[in-house]
Amino acid sequence: MNVMLQRIQTGIDRLVGRLLRGQSADGSWRMGFIESGTSLDAASILQLQSAGIRRPRLVKELTERMVAKQSADGAWRVYPDEANGNASATAECYYALQYAGLSPDEPFMLRAREAFAELGGLPRINSLLTKFQLALIGRYPWPRWFPVPLAILLLPSSSPIHFYQFSGYARVHMAPMLLLADRKPIRRLPHIRPLTELTRGGGEWKELQLGWNDHFLGGPAPEAPDTRRRKAPWNLTGKLRERAALRAERFILDRLESDGTLYSYSSATLLMLHALRTVGYSVTHPVMENAVRGLESLLFADAHCGSRLSMQVTTASVWDSALVSHALQDAGLPAVHPAVAKAGRYLLERQHRKLGDWKRNVNNPMAGGWGFSDINTINPDLDDTTASLRAVRGLPLPEARDAADRGLQWILGMQNRDGGWGAFERNVDSRLIRWVPLDGAEDAATDPSTPDLTGRTLEYLGRSAGLTSRLAYVRRAADWLYAHQEKDGSWYGRWGVCYIYGTWAALTGLAAAREPAEHPRIRKAVDWLLSVQQPDGGFGESCASDAEKRYVPLRHGTLSQTAWALDALVAVHDLPLPAMERACDYLLRHAQDGGPAADYPTGAGLPGCLYTRYDSYSLVWPLIALAHYRDKYGSG
Repeated sequence: MNVMLQRIQTGIDRLVGRLLRGQSADGSWRMGFIESGTSLDAASILQLQSAGIRRPRLVKELTERMVAKQSADGAWRVYPDEANGNASATAECYYALQYAGLSPDEPFMLRAREAFAELGGLPRINSLLTKFQLALIGRYPWPRWFPVPLAILLLPSSSPIHFYQFSGYARVHMAPMLLLADRKPIRRLPHIRPLTELTRGGGEWKELQLGWNDHFLGGPAPEAPDTRRRKAPWNLTGKLRERAALRAERFILDRLESDGTLYSYSSATLLMLHALRTVGYSVTHPVMENAVRGLESLLFADAHCGSRLSMQVTTASVWDSALVSHALQDAGLPAVHPAVAKAGRYLLERQHRKLGDWKRNVNNPMAGGWGFSDINTINPDLDDTTASLRAVRGLPLPEARDAADRGLQWILGMQNRDGGWGAFERNVDSRLIRWVPLDGAEDAATDPSTPDLTGRTLEYLGRSAGLTSRLAYVRRAADWLYAHQEKDGSWYGRWGVCYIYGTWAALTGLAAAREPAEHPRIRKAVDWLLSVQQPDGGFGESCASDAEKRYVPLRHGTLSQTAWALDALVAVHDLPLPAMERACDYLLRHAQDGGPAADYPTGAGLPGCLYTRYDSYSLVWPLIALAHYRDKYGSG
């Protein structure tokens, strides 16, 4: 064995040891899924304090994390290298910190005011969730007419536009939003100093109203804030309006998980709490109390910010457990190893048995997918399903074989008509919906086929299930990937950062489907990957790529992105390249270091608004890539 392979085996052994030490008693791995920014922390404080729900220790810890995350220039950012700062994040934190009891005269608060002005003020807020949070406390104008009316909930699925044309992720956020936009509540606390005054006749107010309404309605902006109800073309009256409100309420209640959260998302649950208060629920109502307890279960100590508590989007326990178990097996642990067996039992118990909204566009739907979080029972997704199947498929248990069969049938039933796969649902890609003038609609309102999910699904079908592109439905998926390759040879990844992620997923998927490594599209992708490798052997891509829709290099490499690139190169080369050895060296040198290589967020939520750090990624992906390198080239 040569020196590099010896180093790789030592690195693999160390990573395996670290992962084994982190397994929970129930067989799962419960690692952090931490927002790089502070949006959910701020939203949690605004909800608790405006509702009079007393959680002083929680508020204190969230407050400390927000203060610690402020940049030296006074602004807050949604990812570390975001240029200039982020107006939405800065506004959220400034108001949340006041709601938590901090004085606006504190030096860091004064710097925040100055930074917000330099960023362009309220018109520069580009997050729909931020606009709602600020409107609820009277610091951003409610729209005269929200671009999506509450009435949409009453439209049948035969209508040209209806509620279920929005993605499942969008729907669980929009249902409470539609109630709030219809009722326009304001829960202003006294003595809160605004970032900027909205004065009668002010140009800033006009610009804000244009941001909400003008692109959709083409009407003039009002001269001053006015939260009185105005008649709009789709305003409902009397019984119809009440029916629409009840439909929204029922939609929400029918999608509560056992822990009280809405679809297990903290962001949707926070909006739900505001919306249910607006329609008459008291904070002591069981639904409200259960939801608050559910939110508290999503808190996690951010080890990279002094172990201060942060509000997770959701838990990543199923995702992490599946990835870790699969990585350990790729590293050489047998399926009968106690850690693998315990993880398998945990995952098998969480395969879905119930039909959810995903069934709407599926012929003969049969449950069999997995969701992302520990308590997810009705919202499965492709990535978690293939990850879980990789972990359980080889277990020597009859129930594992049955689970693998049902999971495979679920995956095949979810293929979109264009040949690719989306995240949660099938054929939810209406162009009309993407044109709705809401911040983020292009990226979150629909659930189209994406290169990362199509590639990852192909990788499972080929490598684990033995299905190749000679099968018609696999051929269609491979052709979809070729058709959606970028001009420079890369692929855009929706759920990771970003072009390195998408290119890795596409290349490993095509290789697993037995597409020839000499295919011109594959060679072009390889050339692109080699062109973005950094001098020290690492690969690093900025979150800025996500919003700009072009590759933006990071000044340093990251462990997960380097592992993705290495794994992609290994998948399509019979012999190792010097670039691969340099990538292996980078992983081995930095795997134990932590720091920016491990800390940088490489999980994508909403372009320009939400990015996440998976604490598992700096261990799992290097382990998988190094194991694949060892197994392919170790006998030479």
